Amino acid sequence: MSHSELEKRRKEATPRGVGVMCDFYAAKAENATLWDEQGREYIDFTAGIAVLNTGHRHPKIVEAIRKQLDLFMHTAYQIVPYASFVTLAERINEIAPVSGKAKTTFFSTGAEAVENAVKIARAATGRPGIITFSGAFHGRTLLTMALTGKVVPYKVGFGPFPASVFHGQYPNAQHGVSTEMALDSIERIFRSDISPQQVAAILYEPIQGEGGFNIAPEDFVKGLRDICDRHGIVLIADEVQSGFARTGKMFASDYYPNAQPDLVTMAKSLGGGIPISGVTGRAELMDAPEPGGLGGTYAGNPLAVASALAVLEIIEEEKLCERASRLGAELVETLEKAKAKCPALVDVRARGSMVAAEFNDPATGKPSAELTKQYLRKALDAGLLMLSCGVHGNVIRFLYPLTIPDAQFKDALAILSRVLAD
Repeated sequence: MSHSELEKRRKEATPRGVGVMCDFYAAKAENATLWDEQGREYIDFTAGIAVLNTGHRHPKIVEAIRKQLDLFMHTAYQIVPYASFVTLAERINEIAPVSGKAKTTFFSTGAEAVENAVKIARAATGRPGIITFSGAFHGRTLLTMALTGKVVPYKVGFGPFPASVFHGQYPNAQHGVSTEMALDSIERIFRSDISPQQVAAILYEPIQGEGGFNIAPEDFVKGLRDICDRHGIVLIADEVQSGFARTGKMFASDYYPNAQPDLVTMAKSLGGGIPISGVTGRAELMDAPEPGGLGGTYAGNPLAVASALAVLEIIEEEKLCERASRLGAELVETLEKAKAKCPALVDVRARGSMVAAEFNDPATGKPSAELTKQYLRKALDAGLLMLSCGVHGNVIRFLYPLTIPDAQFKDALAILSRVLAD
């Protein structure tokens, strides 16, 4: 079947609301390489939107899934439990950035994890309100759309949204938002919208994902922790995109040891390509919902749990946290050198291998989604697949598998340098 015929079938069979970036179809993939149906090869710097920190089809993950397939595929953990679910929860409890005794439960998607974290916080506090931030992305369900701080394309035409959700400012030096301004915005919410005694949780991303890879300053996170402690509010860290070695540590929250969250949400690279998400938190909070209040038919599916256990082993055995820091430093060096030849490149942000480059129109100084698209298109034509993000759509985010071979990584950086110098 020709590519044009397949495209026609796609447009006839699937809705336009499912946006598709690439004009080709995947045929196979291995580690950091993806091939289309025509046999063309791409270096994958998207990793399925941060899902494949361990690469496409890591042999250890494939083997773990195969072994589980020989045993059973599904029982619904709430009906007939299985030991691997408990083992994975124990492993996550050991490494999660939560002080004191922790407990963990699993779901299928990041949005599910966030929604259940909100449920847990409300059950524990008896309060309704949630504060999150501009530029945030927390999912596409009705509640997580309300929590998300980016209108286009996620919220257009889908309201009204659940009540008792409020947005503060997130620090962003490039756009003139200081830590002081961000913390003051929460105090304004307390004065004008909802009393702190009615707020169940403050939900934030240690590094905003869709918002542009904006890194939370340490004093901002400490300020959030202080506000929560002062008013009995639960602090939730959304680590769906930043978790599992991407930032050079297992979780981005590990960079703030003196301001740990009460609950952590996770998904994406936890499963190595199989859908699984989770919430980890202080035991007394996690036990707040009544039996049956948490769960889901596919929550913690046996195949996904097997994959996740393999992911944790790979991260440790292949030292992916250390590798993330090294690869990220090489990428940042390449981007900083490119600045001299690329006046549109105005900012480089990085924590480990969670790296972003922001682009403005040199003539106006304003964010330029159009220029960003041009760079992405030229890179794609050269065989390098990357993604944009940011409230203005003017940020390129780099999400290569942390297992990418060194030689292939250098090839990708060479392509990037040529594109930015063009």
